[in-house]
Order: sequence, then structure tokens, then C-alpha cells
Amino acid sequence: MDFALCHLSVVPLRSSPSDKSEQVSQLLFGEIVELLEWKGRSWIKIRCTWDNCIAWVQARQVKPLTISEYKLFSEKFAYCLDLFQPLMSNDFAMPIPLGARLPDFDGMKFSFDGKAYNYAGQAVFPENLEATPERVLKIARKYLLAPYQWGGRSPFGIDAGGFTQMVFKMVGINLNRTPDSQVHQGELVDFIEQSMPGDLAFFENSAGTISHTGLLLPEGKIIHAAEQVRIDRIDHFGIFDEETSRYTHRLRVAKRVLKMKPTQKLEQKEMKKELPQTALF
Repeated sequence: MDFALCHLSVVPLRSSPSDKSEQVSQLLFGEIVELLEWKGRSWIKIRCTWDNCIAWVQARQVKPLTISEYKLFSEKFAYCLDLFQPLMSNDFAMPIPLGARLPDFDGMKFSFDGKAYNYAGQAVFPENLEATPERVLKIARKYLLAPYQWGGRSPFGIDAGGFTQMVFKMVGINLNRTPDSQVHQGELVDFIEQSMPGDLAFFENSAGTISHTGLLLPEGKIIHAAEQVRIDRIDHFGIFDEETSRYTHRLRVAKRVLKMKPTQKLEQKEMKKELPQTALF
């Protein structure tokens, strides 16, 4: 098997080998893909190693890895925790987004493809990830006001499945790419009234297909990507938009992917705080 690493800030993944085709997802800096098939010299069909998403990418937007690099970068890395933060090299600076990976990062720097990079922003190593409701919601709120973009996974453009996937990725939980595949993960929550902060809610379209998802907050609210990452009210009917006074998404089911201990109690005071954006960084 051959593997490659995304060496650019944000790269589109396409449904077919053409710039005119649909963007189905994105690669962020440092993410690793398996190379499946070449189309001429310009396009490669890839499989994302974290969610098995298969798509096409321009060949020059990823760098091939040796087997030793693949093993090292798969095991030793850190996540960027800033909305955007520059990577500094000798002759350029490149901003990378929240959730990008820093391969073989030592806390200050790393090297790849003959270049040395310095990183002075916030980062977290996988061994220090905390899969708690508090952590999940703190990361989720960092994406507030990110514009909706089909196939997006960054603060400059993100869709509903990309939003929930990225939030859980940064607490060590891998979700599938789209709402209709994420709904098969986790444990069923029988009633929305029994849900807990950090649970996922899934919504169906007029055809009965799962088409949207979001993260449940305390006090009957949800954070989700629709037009932008936003907070709305939710009840057993669905998401209610107070600006238009109507329901925008019809609830199908709620699922729990966080492993909650039977005796674990949430810090309700902390969960209910409306934190300013500056407190999230």
C-alpha cells in the first residue's frame, strides 16, 4: 500500500477527477491518505485513513510517504487547537486550521519533505485528549459562525457532518464523514428528553433520509452547521429557528458516542455557562 500526506492548509476532495466535480470532503494539513488509483498524472483516487472516505485529489496537493514516515506520522502527531495558526518555515509562513495535524511534533517544531517547520500555537497530543462533554462542547463552540460549505471541514467553511466529525476527532473519537453514516454509530437515546450535552441529534428530509446532524447543548439547545455554525432551540419535533419562528429540521433520532460512566455526573454549572469566544482559546 502507498500513502501520502496533505502538505497544504486545506485541500478539496472531489467526486471525480476534475476541478469541476462536486467537493465531497477536504483534507487538512498533516492528514494521511492511502493512494488507490491514478488518473493520468494529475489526479489520484485516495482513501482517508481516519474515516475511509474515498475521493479524488490533485496529485500535487499531497506528498508521498515512505513506509517509515507513514508509521511515524500515524503514531506521533498533535492537533492544532487554534482557529488558524501559521506554520513558520525558513522562506514562507502557511496558516493551518483547527484540527490540522502536526506530524512528528515535539512541542515546538517538526520536519517533513526536507523542510523544517516551527509552530507556536495551541496543540494537543492524542494521549492527552479528553472525551468528555465539557471538552466536546468547548471545541464545538470554537466553530461558531463558520460559514456552511458543502464538503467543508475547516472554520472557513464546514458542513453538518464535517462539523460533528471534526469536533469528535479532537477528543479521540472517529466519526464517519456524513450524517447518514454517522447515525449508525453510538448508542440510541430513546427520547430527546433523556439526551445529555454532547449527544448527537440526527434529522431527516422530506424523503425520510438522514440529511443533517448537530451536537446537543444544555437547556434544550443544539449547535449545528446550517447556513453557518449556529445555536438553535430543539425539542422532540426538531430544530426551531426563533428568527423565522418555524421548524427547519425534523428530528429522527439521538445517539450517544461519548462513553459515559453510570456514576459520572456532569458539571452542570460549567456546562450551562455561555462562554465568550475569547475564553475558548
